[in-house]
Amino acid sequence: MKFNFTPKAALLLFLLPLFSVAQTKNTARTIFGQTVQSVNPKNGFIRCASTEYEQSLLEKNPLRANTEAFETWLAPKVAAAKANIQNNKVNAVVQIPVVVHVIHNGDAVGTSENISDARVLSQITVLNQDFRKMTGTPGYNTNAVGADMEIEFVMAVRKPDGTATNGIDRVNLSRASWASETLVEGTLKPQTSWDPTKYFNIWVCAFSDSSSADLYGTLGYAQFPSSSGLGGLEVNEGEANTDGVIIDWRCFGSSDYVTGNYFFDDYDKGRTATHEIAHCFGLRHIWGDNTSCVINATDSRKDYCPDTPAATEEHYDCAQVYNTCTAAAGNDMTENYMDYSNDTCMNIFTLDQKGRMMAVLQNSPRRLDLLASTVAQTLATASFDKLSTIRLYPNPASTVVNIYSNASNLPDSYAVYNSLGQMVANSKVVSVADLTINTSAYNSGVYFIKVLKDGAVKTLQFVKN
Repeated sequence: MKFNFTPKAALLLFLLPLFSVAQTKNTARTIFGQTVQSVNPKNGFIRCASTEYEQSLLEKNPLRANTEAFETWLAPKVAAAKANIQNNKVNAVVQIPVVVHVIHNGDAVGTSENISDARVLSQITVLNQDFRKMTGTPGYNTNAVGADMEIEFVMAVRKPDGTATNGIDRVNLSRASWASETLVEGTLKPQTSWDPTKYFNIWVCAFSDSSSADLYGTLGYAQFPSSSGLGGLEVNEGEANTDGVIIDWRCFGSSDYVTGNYFFDDYDKGRTATHEIAHCFGLRHIWGDNTSCVINATDSRKDYCPDTPAATEEHYDCAQVYNTCTAAAGNDMTENYMDYSNDTCMNIFTLDQKGRMMAVLQNSPRRLDLLASTVAQTLATASFDKLSTIRLYPNPASTVVNIYSNASNLPDSYAVYNSLGQMVANSKVVSVADLTINTSAYNSGVYFIKVLKDGAVKTLQFVKN
């Protein structure tokens, strides 16, 4: 059965059962086999199901790092990233190549869940405003700890097979709505995912409107990053092909830029995607998914970001000033993207959140791969083919790394960059001997080599032990 929504009819059909849920939310409502932690008491929406999703992944995969192990691995990397920020070592702006999978049931483009190109692009616009704290937009703020995350989102221009795309992947899976996590995680995502080391996958679909369905009332959820060397995503392909964020179409995009499109009330400015993508890049809810007001130097009982004031619970609006931890300094930061506030309330990522996000992008498997992806770059096909056999060895490297290339088809030049985007070496290539790079003086970490040939560029990644 296909649902043909009009704004008034859809609102009535959706919210009437939701209000009954809100009145009985203390009953054992579950998602991903977990008790739902937070339900909006006003309308019954599950603003974000990422915490419950992460717990289900931990139960399914014993090799996945739990919170304690992940934070132990990440802490020194966050400290290094924050030191660079504090010392005015500005990160080069990083670009994340995006594919938006619009999952539909055969509706015409621009109808119901098969949302228009303009609506997809309005969401990308909001993401760039929010992650860049862009002046003159709703993403700008004057808070003393408000940060430009120096992350931009760009649509992919090449599909996995090398053919052209606008970054919007429309897929008819012959289903009007998605009722359960089994269907989403076992069918929708695996059948449509693009290589998550090259593309950041965003899925847009219709979650079920039936109160008996697992995903009923869910706005979206994200897959949290993994840690390198502790097991987890990198050893489980089942989690690789589900990596990314999934959003209900009725809270995807912004009514500021598109008209005549149905949105959920209070969730029509694109901040669900901002919130969920931040989870993918390592941010936690600002109240730390617990009721403790106890904090310490590393904020370890909250969200690991000391510059977000201590809070014991989520908020669903900015109607007043809240302070749920009176013993700790500062009112609750309801305007932070990692609270549950209405879309119009949200406009802050903090400096500590930036340090955390940068550490994840520079170190977490698949996240750091995205920084070297070229799927958003337009390349001449003939020239790109000339670089198709280029690779690096040994990798990881110790004292040297070699660029492999056929002697009859040498690249023109190369440049080496560290994880902050700073060039550390470059050279023209005249002979095969020029393709051996001395890395003995490099600090341990991740590096990128951009190889040039006839105007084409190929970026490769290596690790220095």
